[in-house]
Amino acid sequence: MILRDRVAIVTGAGSGIGRGGAEIMAREGAIVVVADLSPERSEETVAGIVKEGGRAEARPTDVTDDAAMEELIEGTVGGHGRLDILHSHAGIQVEGNLEQVTSEDMDDSWKLNVRSHFMAARLAIPQMKAQGRGSIIFTSSNSGVFVDTGMFAYITTKAAVIMMSRQIALDYAKFNVRCNALCPGWVDTPFNEPYMRQMGGREALEGYVRNRIPMGRWATVDEIAESILFLASDRSSFMTGQALVIDGGECFN
Repeated sequence: MILRDRVAIVTGAGSGIGRGGAEIMAREGAIVVVADLSPERSEETVAGIVKEGGRAEARPTDVTDDAAMEELIEGTVGGHGRLDILHSHAGIQVEGNLEQVTSEDMDDSWKLNVRSHFMAARLAIPQMKAQGRGSIIFTSSNSGVFVDTGMFAYITTKAAVIMMSRQIALDYAKFNVRCNALCPGWVDTPFNEPYMRQMGGREALEGYVRNRIPMGRWATVDEIAESILFLASDRSSFMTGQALVIDGGECFN
């Protein structure tokens, strides 16, 4: 088990990629703190991990609430004595171009897609520095690497996350704290609903995936989870400040 007894926090772990990452880290021996806005989904993720023999606990958290985030990080460190992995995953998609996105839409996107990652890392860094190691993973997107039509707020915020991860990596490498951005492409989860509306429905999105992705298919949650495990573990011990793109070649098409 490559994460034996390490302590990990995963935000947005109630479904999709967040849940997949929490499950694979627990399978590799980590104690996983499941932080999702939904108490029900948090408990579902924990129940699945425990059923498979893993260790996890639910801490339902609104990642846009600074006090709640402080309670999450401090509660985890207080309960387990350390924090080895932070996967700050929670995010939102808001469709629309510059004229269609409202100022409220942009504020909501920034608050969840950028500021929540900033706050999570800011709270986690002192503990990771003190223990002399840590891995921070921010979920960005391949949309943070290249531009796409009609997703102004999403692409802007996801690009910001990549630069934030690079700056943290530069500033904290001397403390053996790494920070990388996970940049998935198309994964078949409910998170895609805004893109689906933008494109005109499920059939149109399926056609896009078949025709635009060189590999001609969606990624699976399990495939993205393997990349999360890589970034969380010592398998990536000399990797920091990188945007790890897993998108079936879309960025090159």
